[in-house]
Amino acid sequence: MSNIKYILLFLILSLIPNNMNAQTTAEEKKDMLIRISEIEIYPEYLNEYIAILKEEAEISVNIEPGVIAIYPMQIKDNPTQIRIVEIYANQAAYQSHLKTPHFQYYKTETLKMVKSLNLVDMTSLDEETMSKIFKKLK
Repeated sequence: MSNIKYILLFLILSLIPNNMNAQTTAEEKKDMLIRISEIEIYPEYLNEYIAILKEEAEISVNIEPGVIAIYPMQIKDNPTQIRIVEIYANQAAYQSHLKTPHFQYYKTETLKMVKSLNLVDMTSLDEETMSKIFKKLK
């Protein structure tokens, strides 16, 4: 496994918000859909793509209760390579997300900008630590 995948796996475990508290059962955490989207953008569309992506991610996290995290990043030495850590409460939350107007806008507007897309489903290695991660973030 490359270093970037280890870093992304760490980020997945680091992105669970404080509102995932002790009341969230281990079973609910196991139902989460965790994914890394690996996207390559055509260079001429990079700035436009990033603007649309940031808006979509912000709206999704703010208004969709089942969207726990959508955290977009760029590979530092290759900015057309985008990685998005996505965490949904469950498969139903993910399916609901796909039908929202803001996701549909993102998908249709960026279609011509995307050179390649690979969706990598992940499994958390430490559900018990998830609710503690962001307590240090201010």
